[in-house]
Amino acid sequence: MTPTTTLDAHSVHRRYLMLIGLRWLPTGLLIPIMVLLALSRGLSLTEIGIVFSLQGIVVLFLELPTGGLADALGRRPTLLLASTVGLVSLGLLAIADTVVLFAAAAALQGVYRALDSGPLESWFVDATLAADPDAEIERGLSTGASVLSVAIAIGALLSGALVAWHPVASISPLTLPLVAALALGVVNLTAIALLMSEVRVARGMEAVAASLRSVPTVIGDGIGILRGSRILMALVAVELFWGFSIVTYESLFPIRLSEVVGSTDQAAALMGPAASFAWFAAAAGAAGVMVVSRRIGVARSAAVLRVVQGATVIAMGLIAGPIGVVVAYLACYLAHGASNPMHSTLLHREVDGPRRTTLLSINSMVAQPAGAIGGIVLAGLADATSISLAMVVGGVICAVAAPLYIPAWRAERARRNGMAADADSVDVEREEPLAA
Repeated sequence: MTPTTTLDAHSVHRRYLMLIGLRWLPTGLLIPIMVLLALSRGLSLTEIGIVFSLQGIVVLFLELPTGGLADALGRRPTLLLASTVGLVSLGLLAIADTVVLFAAAAALQGVYRALDSGPLESWFVDATLAADPDAEIERGLSTGASVLSVAIAIGALLSGALVAWHPVASISPLTLPLVAALALGVVNLTAIALLMSEVRVARGMEAVAASLRSVPTVIGDGIGILRGSRILMALVAVELFWGFSIVTYESLFPIRLSEVVGSTDQAAALMGPAASFAWFAAAAGAAGVMVVSRRIGVARSAAVLRVVQGATVIAMGLIAGPIGVVVAYLACYLAHGASNPMHSTLLHREVDGPRRTTLLSINSMVAQPAGAIGGIVLAGLADATSISLAMVVGGVICAVAAPLYIPAWRAERARRNGMAADADSVDVEREEPLAA
């Protein structure tokens, strides 16, 4: 059942941006303090690694079922459920002081991430196209990616400021950003209830039960659509390469930075501002990519950006000085922010509303095992050889995914040629009476 809305396209876009900002601002608050918080409460690095891996495992197994749930039950109720689970996980994290409690909080975060993956974006696309079938969804997705990155960057800066300021003496400095994230989570839940307009024909518990029973069918249909589309298969395969290489700039970069500056402490001091500016760079990339895509097309832009991102990762591994390494890191996030809306636009072009979130979940799901394999392989390679070689290999893996955009590029070119042919035929029809 396809959700509809009575909003116009402009209102949908405005609400979408507000909801994205509120969704990711708490994440920005948490990113700088999560590992330090667990360490301060007695967990070892090994225990932290095991605990945080639970989130990825839960997401892997629930990503597809929850995508089907969102398509069957509705995007708004699914997001309300997701935000509620997210609040419970943050509340548990606020009091966690054992491995078991941290593991439970991480598992709930995995449930939250799985439920949260896709419904808002699918709602935006469907609601926008319902209001204006000719709308350029890539523009809204690019703007949304910019807002997401800015929200994370601002959250990270606020987190550091709260820890340094420590205005509430009764709360430990590392817990204060978590409390702030919890409060913002309540605001986000309220905003979803008020701003996410979704009109569905079926109501009541019987409708909910029917929606839940239809989840396996929705999932099966989504997988069938994927298997029947060479374009979608290629786009999802891109996520495998990207997921494998993401460890280079998320996990290996701080180690590489400490290597080039010669001090772990100096690297830690640089990482805070570098991470914040990296997300601002991602926002700039998402905002500016529309200029490029209008000239060379969405698919070609996506392919070029994968090559560029791979090249920046390789540069991080080869450049000797700290300034050059940080510049390459910022350039990597610039390409990262620009490539995401292009990839999403290509996915949305190949699937209709009723199965949209399911396909987004499949696309997101494949990145989880790829990331786990990349982490193991590239970390092992770094231990056996060097961080530089591991980053170069990761950068090459990222770049070689570019040809997988060729099927989408061919479809985009055929669509554009078809539109041009239709326009020419309309011009001919208009000219015929004059010729007569």
